[in-house]
Amino acid sequence: MRVDPNFVSNLAGSLNQTQATLQQLTAQLSSGVRVTSLSQDPLASGQNVLLLNQIQQDDTFTQSSSMVKGQLQVADSALGSVVGQLTQAIALATSANNGTMNSSNLKSIANQISGILDEVQSLANTSYQGQYIFAGGQTSSAPFSTSTGTSPAVTSYNGDENINYLEMPNGEKIQLNLPGDQIFSGSGANNVFAALNNLVADYSSGTINTTQAVSDTQALSTALNFVSQQRVSLDNSITHLTAASDAATNEQTQLTAAQTNLMQADVAHLSTQLALAESQQTALESVIAQLGSASNSLFSKL
Repeated sequence: MRVDPNFVSNLAGSLNQTQATLQQLTAQLSSGVRVTSLSQDPLASGQNVLLLNQIQQDDTFTQSSSMVKGQLQVADSALGSVVGQLTQAIALATSANNGTMNSSNLKSIANQISGILDEVQSLANTSYQGQYIFAGGQTSSAPFSTSTGTSPAVTSYNGDENINYLEMPNGEKIQLNLPGDQIFSGSGANNVFAALNNLVADYSSGTINTTQAVSDTQALSTALNFVSQQRVSLDNSITHLTAASDAATNEQTQLTAAQTNLMQADVAHLSTQLALAESQQTALESVIAQLGSASNSLFSKL
């Protein structure tokens, strides 16, 4: 009786393959990941790369949207305060225009409106994380400054007209800023600072040209309405950005779940496979051991 050496070699090869399978199954169970290399499941690996890329895009967008949403909210809050200040200035001017105030009262109103002008300029120079939000693209410098060398004084805009956008995952763009000259230094009666400077000049001498003062008050009222209209575009951007951010977050959650389902190990199935592989390994080792013993016994009798 002879033992076929090829048969023994085949058994040894099967044992090596079984041991490799045991190592793979053990690694999958310990890591919880079903696919640990491209060769194991090329299709799943490719799908996993696509899912991870989209998850990363959604995560990047939500982080960016969180930052710019803060900027938009600060801008919206600043314009809300500007509306309040201008409303107060109109009330003061209206009371000064009724013809019943003396020189001292008119000068007092001029001082109060001058204080409002300073506050509005401060709001127009609002910064967020070190960037002036109403300066267009010139965000490193305060956009507004006032020269009092003339009467009325002149407030100048030192920014530019650049508008920034954030592209959403669906390709739509959201406007992120309003250049300050568009809000505060519009043409004609839409110029907030011109109207405020004119009103300060109207009352600062203690005498009043009622016709001029009423005209300047009406101009400030028009400018107020214009600021309110500009604020609507910021509110729309906040609404769209919030909706887009929520959608991206929801998609990221769904994609993460899909990616987990695609790549995670099936513990119950792997445990069954591991038990079978262990049984196969034991059987192969036993057969090989028995063949080895039989071979030695035969050779010893030659």
